[in-house]
Amino acid sequence: MVTIISGTNRPASNTLKVAKYYQKTLAEKGLQAKILNLESLPENIITSDLYGKRSPEFFEIQQLVTDTSKFIFIIPEYNGSFPGVLKTFIDACEFPRSFYDKKAALVGLSSGKYGNIRGIDHFGGVCSYLHLNVLPLRIHISDIKSELNENGMFFREDTLKFTGQQMDKFIAF
Repeated sequence: MVTIISGTNRPASNTLKVAKYYQKTLAEKGLQAKILNLESLPENIITSDLYGKRSPEFFEIQQLVTDTSKFIFIIPEYNGSFPGVLKTFIDACEFPRSFYDKKAALVGLSSGKYGNIRGIDHFGGVCSYLHLNVLPLRIHISDIKSELNENGMFFREDTLKFTGQQMDKFIAF
């Protein structure tokens, strides 16, 4: 199973739009993927699902993660790195079975001009610790507001080219 993680809990985010774009494009390429929107995390995850605790609300999320063999993380830039809610989500998942020896692709987004290069690098370190094997082709999409059309889809030729290449490599990964 393939799961796309929309790496923020911000409502109506561009991150979720990009996750939906990846899901649609992968389906066109013959690969079905589910989206895990971090907006669906339990509101009290910090007290209900860390340090060995488990809430009924997190059970389905944990099952989805456990059943997933390949992930795509869509990660917006928050304060020069990745969102704290993404790290909290990772910390709430069972270790090692959630991510150990599984595969992932990383996509960075920012409203600035660097496409969350630093945040993707930081998250790559977390992936290494988790033994989560990362596809070498990491995508960095800058000025995200100008990259998406009114339907939430990429339209610029170079962005379509590079995201398409990443998805092709991800399918073969």
